[in-house]
Amino acid sequence: MQIGVRFHDTEKLPFEERVKNIRKQGFSCTHIALSKVEDLPDGTDTLTPGYASYLKKTFAESDVDVAILGCYLNLAHPDPVKLHEIQERYRAHLRFASWMGAAIVGTETGAPNAAYAYDKEACHSEEALETFITNLRPVVADAEKTGVIFAIEPVYKHIVWNPKRARRVLDEIGSPNLQIIFDPVNLLHPDNLDHADEVVEEAMDLLKKDIAILHLKDYVLVPDEKEGVKMDCVACGLGEMKFDKIIRFVTKEKPFIYTTLENTKPDNAVGARQFLQSIEEHCKAEQ
Repeated sequence: MQIGVRFHDTEKLPFEERVKNIRKQGFSCTHIALSKVEDLPDGTDTLTPGYASYLKKTFAESDVDVAILGCYLNLAHPDPVKLHEIQERYRAHLRFASWMGAAIVGTETGAPNAAYAYDKEACHSEEALETFITNLRPVVADAEKTGVIFAIEPVYKHIVWNPKRARRVLDEIGSPNLQIIFDPVNLLHPDNLDHADEVVEEAMDLLKKDIAILHLKDYVLVPDEKEGVKMDCVACGLGEMKFDKIIRFVTKEKPFIYTTLENTKPDNAVGARQFLQSIEEHCKAEQ
């Protein structure tokens, strides 16, 4: 694995110092969403070749790869005007990624409402899935033109909420430029934790050939007044997630895959990296 960290989870320093610090902490790549970095412009019209070149050079100077350019907007937005703006913003990110040398633009799969809010019946409906696939098609067509991978991240609370639906999206679009961000914790929910191993194993089985990048985090269960219990996300090694099968899978099937950590803090990111690397070393020794 090539382990990295989300840029907005790192210590808040001036941009160029922040990049250097990522490498200093032992990370080889990062997942950056421009809208979440205070001192970087992120407007659609600012995404010029010159800006891309500046970022490319800055990351290269510290030997940090941009594993993924994040743009997490709702492709199931019900307002056609807003939807068009969202699709245009994705197109701009795909062009920008091609200029700056980022192979992947990443997104989640939305909700069929303007608030991007979880409604189980609506989000998990057939209608929502068909809407998402329809709205996704032109974006993937642009990904093909730019040579960039557009990667979707299945999340239980969104439209593509399980491995079977993710497989269907991939098959119906039928493009090598549409691939998967595999985040095991995002496929879990208190509704399915009693068979969490089966959910993760199904994802690895159904989506294996299309997994382009791995996102890893951990979770703890905490009381919740509305739902009884909920999952709070934390850095790897601080919760209840079992990582052995996942690391064994990528060690065998996806060597050198970009693996970006989520929900870390500046004081625990290195520990999370070391925790995963120790598992990886054990898995390699088994082979």
